[in-house]
Amino acid sequence: MAETLTATNGEVALTAKDFATDQEIRWCPGCGDYSILKQVHTILPQLGLKQEDIVFISGIGCSSRFPYYTETFGMHSIHGRATAVASGLKAARPELSVWIVTGDGDGLSIGGNHTIHLLRRNFDVNILLFNNEIYGLTKGQYSPTSPENKVAKSTPFGSIDHPFNPIALALGADATFVARSMDRDPAHLQNMLLRSYKHAGSSFLEIYQNCNIFNDMAFESYTEKSTKKDEALFMVQGQPLVFGANNEKGIKLDGFKPVIVNLEEGASKDDLWIHDEHDMVKANIISRFFDHVDVEGHLPRPFGVFYQTSRPTYEAMMAEQINEVIKAKGEGKLDKLIAGGETWVIE
Repeated sequence: MAETLTATNGEVALTAKDFATDQEIRWCPGCGDYSILKQVHTILPQLGLKQEDIVFISGIGCSSRFPYYTETFGMHSIHGRATAVASGLKAARPELSVWIVTGDGDGLSIGGNHTIHLLRRNFDVNILLFNNEIYGLTKGQYSPTSPENKVAKSTPFGSIDHPFNPIALALGADATFVARSMDRDPAHLQNMLLRSYKHAGSSFLEIYQNCNIFNDMAFESYTEKSTKKDEALFMVQGQPLVFGANNEKGIKLDGFKPVIVNLEEGASKDDLWIHDEHDMVKANIISRFFDHVDVEGHLPRPFGVFYQTSRPTYEAMMAEQINEVIKAKGEGKLDKLIAGGETWVIE
């Protein structure tokens, strides 16, 4: 963990303005990335870290301009490889707070393999995956999360690909922290960013981000006041799953099948599903809510923490292993390693 600022070390408390750079922000007017950048800058002072102890690493895409706009150390790496670069940095400098900024194309297409392996290894880094269900930087091709039949620049007759479910993918990779938020709910997004940071291990935060140029209003039903309460479900640890304009709807389990009930029509709140962030089985069911069709139409889209658990981090286990070897065998010699039993002399 990076060094924490205290009132006794002579440091001046940082503000959001301290994390804004002098670089011109080059996103399209109205892009959801502006809100995400604002919320990240808002929570960074709350971490109590020095700017030089924070690193933002990105790949390629609109979201990947993040390091230019944040006054910390950072690296704009290559397509899909931000996770690999971040893994190396965290292994070498475990005390740093490392953040990975990626998108649905960068992190789930060319970088998909790197993403799942980072999650299973459980490096103590924070992945912010901006999901706008489209390739924005390259001007509107369908992405790994675009819905079936999506008409885009590269699919004029509609996509026949089945899309990735990022949350289900992260759970399948045994991520130790999995959550979802959105660009148009600043308070919720700030809370999820802080929860991600506080988790010891790989945190995976999917953020619904509106691309108003190539995929405008893709998440309209979850962000607009007229539909948000009926379409979005905000999960709270230890609380029943309720939603609706007046919290009149709830979800209960019929075996392993989620069912919508109406609390104003006789259903009991005592029978509702109580959210448990530590239950992997239920987390997988929740992650698949939009795969189920209910008699009323469909289940709401969940937001919040799906799952979290504790597991040793990769960098901690690596350091422990190195220390044990040094204690048992002493410091290693590079020449001796190179000239080990797997070399030959050709005469």
